[in-house]
Amino acid sequence: MPGTATAPDETTVGIIGGGPAGLLLARLLHRAGIDCVVLEGRDRAYVEQRQRAGILEQGTTDVLRACGAGERLDREGLVHDGIELRYDRRAHRLDFPSLTDGRRVTVYAQTEVVKDLIALQLAAGPPLLFEARAQAVTGADTDRPRIHYTHDGRERTLACRYVAGCDGFHGVARQAIPQSARRTYTRTYPYSWLGVLADAPPSQDELVYAHSPRGFALLSMRTPAVSRLYLQVPNGTDPDDWPDDRIWDELAARTALDTAPWKLARGPLTAKAVLPLRSAVTEPMRWGRVLLAGDAAHIVPPTGAKGLNLAVADVTVLARALTQWHRTGSTKPLDAYSATCLRRVWRAEHFSHFMTTTLHTAPDQSDFDTRLQLSQLDRIAGSWHAAAELAENYTGLPLS
Repeated sequence: MPGTATAPDETTVGIIGGGPAGLLLARLLHRAGIDCVVLEGRDRAYVEQRQRAGILEQGTTDVLRACGAGERLDREGLVHDGIELRYDRRAHRLDFPSLTDGRRVTVYAQTEVVKDLIALQLAAGPPLLFEARAQAVTGADTDRPRIHYTHDGRERTLACRYVAGCDGFHGVARQAIPQSARRTYTRTYPYSWLGVLADAPPSQDELVYAHSPRGFALLSMRTPAVSRLYLQVPNGTDPDDWPDDRIWDELAARTALDTAPWKLARGPLTAKAVLPLRSAVTEPMRWGRVLLAGDAAHIVPPTGAKGLNLAVADVTVLARALTQWHRTGSTKPLDAYSATCLRRVWRAEHFSHFMTTTLHTAPDQSDFDTRLQLSQLDRIAGSWHAAAELAENYTGLPLS
């Protein structure tokens, strides 16, 4: 039978979604002595192979370590002290520890975070049901909301005290908030990313963010032997229109330097996908007994590396609030959950928008617009305060 336990009929917290947000919330609640159930619509193999973010903020790594999910992260994660900005065929490095209070970031793929959390839950944790597809949430404005779902070929109902919606932008949890009570703010960007995985060692020690007249490029990595690379492409691009040699040539052109020797390490490409860029925020993040977290509440373009980290921040705040309610009966932190999270969400949205619009070339971009971008990049390169603002946001605001 898919999953790790017989499907229960009731629980304290019903969690919809077995991605990093739902799994981490389950882990935090389990350690606080609060029973919960995780319902994931896909099978385990699919969940563990979903390619997503790979940059963990300082606060995210701290939370993962504290909940017992840091062993492999500490062994295999790549700690980075900065990033490199390339523009006008020049390079400028930002040193995070010297620009912040010593904070860093860690390269560790979301797929690995998910594998670690699943392993912990399978070993000793609350029920985790794969192929348990949520159909609806009812009674959100009562003290006994219910999740209606299918599992093992049967229709089932899970009665809860609270429902945590960690099921993404198109999930049922967000739809449980009446349309008249919610508002979603959106922005679609006029370009996408062509993302590839390559069996090639990274060409640099840290991430490279490149502004170019030809478009944006990002050089990242997954391991010391695997590179993760991105190119700005028009919306609607077909990955098949980009053969391997064209991708490598374009990456080399967009990251070229006049000021230092530079050669891009090449190798076989093992995956290609086009990723649209968009922003979305749903308010409020709580209605009745339904609380949204992660992509169910907000989407950010990946330029700022905020998606996974925002999800971790959400569920950390939510777990603290639920623990306070469980131990004392006080709902004050739960009542403040949406406002508390949204302050951080909008800061991350602003930073992600800033990184995206500063580094990408819009289809209708004028020479004036380009000069403004270069002026902003010069400001970051020449001002400690401007560089510190970027570094503080990139490494993550304190979870407190």
